[in-house]
Amino acid sequence: MARAGLTGERLVRAGAELADEVGFEHVTVSALARRFGVRTASLYSHLENSRELRTGIALLALEELADRAADALAGRAGRDALEAFANAYRDYAREHPGRYAAARLRLDPDTAAASAGGRHAQMMRAILRGYDLAEPEQTHAVRLLGSVFHGYVSLEAAGGFSHSAPGAQESWAWALDRLDAMLRGRSAG
Repeated sequence: MARAGLTGERLVRAGAELADEVGFEHVTVSALARRFGVRTASLYSHLENSRELRTGIALLALEELADRAADALAGRAGRDALEAFANAYRDYAREHPGRYAAARLRLDPDTAAASAGGRHAQMMRAILRGYDLAEPEQTHAVRLLGSVFHGYVSLEAAGGFSHSAPGAQESWAWALDRLDAMLRGRSAG
């Protein structure tokens, strides 16, 4: 019998909170059961296994991140759009480190296709239309920007920029300026 008040959605949200607290790699059905003070077996009426829980957290994170990026992009173009998009990712990663890690979970093709991941790519391509890049350069640029954003926030989260001057914010602004200049230079060529 299902415990009153527990649903798959509630468990996924609690799992996302747990991920932010202890790290996504430590989220399991048994850890979640401990959080609710119930036996692990009682959660299996809502979740098949830890993989389903972790996938649910990844889908939630992708949706939250896409919503945040869309809100940040509203009414912006060019360099402003690039910065707003990048800052939405960086801010989300700082505020929700476990969820951000979950958003990187490898999903099966059908789940990935139905996820908010496609919205992320559409927004990135919309930003790049402002730079007038044709294919295959647009795809290369999507991959480059994603790599820079993810690499920067991952290194920053690990303390990689806390040991020297200038500060991480100054380097972030510098990186965004250089990305913008590079993209503008590619559209002219």
